[in-house]
Amino acid sequence: MRCWESRSARGAWREGLFGRRPCGRVRRARGGAAVSLPLEGIRVLDLSRLLPGGFCSLLLADFGADVVKVEDTGMGDYIRWSPPFYEGAHASARSALFLSLNRNKRSIRLDLKQERGREALLALVRDYDVVLESFRPGVLERLGVGYERMRAENPGLVYCAISGYGQAGSRRGASGHDINYLGLVGLLGLTGASGGEPVQAAGQIADLGGGALMAAFGILAALRERDGAPGSPGSGEGQLVDVSMSDGALSWLAMVAAAHFADGSVPRRGDLPLAGALVCYRPYECSDGWVALGALEPKFWQAWCRGVGREELIGAQFERPGSEAHAQVAEIFRGRSREQWEAFAREHDCCLEPVLELDEALASELVREREMVVEIAQPGAAAPVRQLGVPVKLGRTPGEHGRLPGPALGEHTEAVLLAAGYSAAQVAELLESGAAAGPAEVALDATLRA
Repeated sequence: MRCWESRSARGAWREGLFGRRPCGRVRRARGGAAVSLPLEGIRVLDLSRLLPGGFCSLLLADFGADVVKVEDTGMGDYIRWSPPFYEGAHASARSALFLSLNRNKRSIRLDLKQERGREALLALVRDYDVVLESFRPGVLERLGVGYERMRAENPGLVYCAISGYGQAGSRRGASGHDINYLGLVGLLGLTGASGGEPVQAAGQIADLGGGALMAAFGILAALRERDGAPGSPGSGEGQLVDVSMSDGALSWLAMVAAAHFADGSVPRRGDLPLAGALVCYRPYECSDGWVALGALEPKFWQAWCRGVGREELIGAQFERPGSEAHAQVAEIFRGRSREQWEAFAREHDCCLEPVLELDEALASELVREREMVVEIAQPGAAAPVRQLGVPVKLGRTPGEHGRLPGPALGEHTEAVLLAAGYSAAQVAELLESGAAAGPAEVALDATLRA
């Protein structure tokens, strides 16, 4: 039983995460005061694969949640086998992409197509707070371990399902990826230059912004409702958190949709003020690269115009690309190097920054100061593994990226099952029957490419 809780194995909650602070492993803040990770005591079974669920549970894990990846007895999470690799690390835990999403987690392997594998999952569910999955809607129900079945074992369970189109609706069973969700909600169609092709973003907007972040928020909201707070008792009950990546991506168009609802206008690619329609707010080519001008407020535009000695352009701030003013501004930018524009921006406060390549960004002063590149010690790897750091900085109880390395496939199967109440003999039987599996010993062929 966790140190902060008081409940039965069937989920009758009296005190919870938000009603009482967990008393986990003590750390020291920079000022010397003892602190705990804010999500210590929360236990998560992560049945998801790839990016959306993996990033969601990474956020929870970095802030102290005990995240156990529940993987199949075959290849597990597909991203384990995606290059590039860190040589020397375990064959199933050497993928840079896998490690970037799965530090601070443990891994078990269960065969949910076998009755004993399903029984083992349900035994875990009884003592966990959260289940996270990203199967197509209905997959776990057909296996006999869907939300209602899990809820019968643990009424306090928060069950988060990430899918492309949601748990209900005509498209609930349709396949899809990030680009499909963005296409269907209008975001892809609005991204790019007027008359040009739709432009794909380098980051997965629907997977991360529409799926992972919404799921993390939904999970914490459901836990807060369940556990309550001083003076506001919680319900003691879990609930289903239905996260549709298309819903989440559509919410990114909140202001664009609001304008459409208000005046009926239908924007086209290149027409949006913040997506290419204004001279004062767009990327410009310079003599040796690109810079990004964000002089949306008049004071910033005026500072740029006066800085380049072209005050006559002040009145052209909101003209469109293709105008004479745009041609003049573009010509001015081409007349200086990126370094010269950086020096200009230090002298003139006008929201002007260089457009960096990835290697430049990762080595930049900003990233270094914000500790957004970190290292973890991955067993067997010849050198520390470099990754992106924790993006949310809590002043008193910050996250911690290096509690656990990325787990080998099935590395913790026996330990987790023993902690769940199975005897050593019962665990051995599960392993012998194939309903569970321990660490994978054979490297599988890579199935994904970066």
